[in-house]
Amino acid sequence: MKNHDCSPLTDFIEYPSNEMLKRSEQFYDDIKRRHSIRSFSDRDVDKAIIENCIKAAASAPSGANHQPWHFVAIHSSEIKKQIRHQAELHEQGFYDGRAGDEWLDALKPLGTDANKPYLEHAPWLIAIFSQKRGGLTVDDQNSNYYVHESVGIATGFLINALHSCGLATLTHTPKPMSFLNKICNRGDNDRAYMLLIAGYPAKDATIPAHAQLKKPFTDIATFL
Repeated sequence: MKNHDCSPLTDFIEYPSNEMLKRSEQFYDDIKRRHSIRSFSDRDVDKAIIENCIKAAASAPSGANHQPWHFVAIHSSEIKKQIRHQAELHEQGFYDGRAGDEWLDALKPLGTDANKPYLEHAPWLIAIFSQKRGGLTVDDQNSNYYVHESVGIATGFLINALHSCGLATLTHTPKPMSFLNKICNRGDNDRAYMLLIAGYPAKDATIPAHAQLKKPFTDIATFL
């Protein structure tokens, strides 16, 4: 391996085998309580909590360490209103037939439709953007690599961080999402990847029965 600038690994923590097993069980017990909901309380959430969760997301691995993402945390009622208006316009066309029968049939058990009140009601929306070009500084114009994979991993980190804080989330991907660039003042280098809704669940929040069906472990994992 060629010489390169590096630092010793000093913050890795190794646990005894029995503690590792216990921690893996605890993590599974915690993460399986994460559910996508569509009914949020308007209770406020401290900005510092959202900041820390985004910092956690930004610690994710990425192609060539270019970190090809940008997070826009939206608390403004006016901007949330704009996003809801645009999202519902696009979603109406989606549910009116643009999606196709197979896709719409797949969504029926979840009870979704073009009405998205949570986009205004939840305290925070986080618009996640991927970046085609970049690097370690905002002025870099290098090609970014494994962009979709990198931003997907960071989004997973963000969802997990928000859940660990005690917040509920919902992933939302209106098609097309280009309106988010204009509303969030992002340039042509950025592409809207996902809109994440975050906050406390409403008292009447529910989880669709269909969403609670998980494939058997033997169908999702193979050990060789």
